[in-house]
Amino acid sequence: NLLIIISTNILLSTILVLVAFWLPQMNMYSEKANPYECGFDPTSSARLPFSMKFFLVAITFLLFDLEIALLLPLPWAIQTTNTYTMMITAFILVTILSLGLTYEWLQKGLEWTE
Repeated sequence: NLLIIISTNILLSTILVLVAFWLPQMNMYSEKANPYECGFDPTSSARLPFSMKFFLVAITFLLFDLEIALLLPLPWAIQTTNTYTMMITAFILVTILSLGLTYEWLQKGLEWTE
């Protein structure tokens, strides 16, 4: 029974990947590469540069957010009945996160203006 379910999943996944690979037609016209501007000819490039500071703050936020999300299931991940060990492990992880945030703050990585 389990073998049938696994083979069905593998077969369906393979079929979907093959259909997604062969189905679309890759015709690159110059009009498709230009931004849509309500029928008018484009006056300038639609690809505006972005602030590197914003990019760095966004990446820092994603890293810390991911680490906090990984910290939440810690009691189930450690698989220990000793509450003291779990609290010490959580304290060490939060300390590492706090040191990373302090380092970013001191290096002016969170500043918007130069």
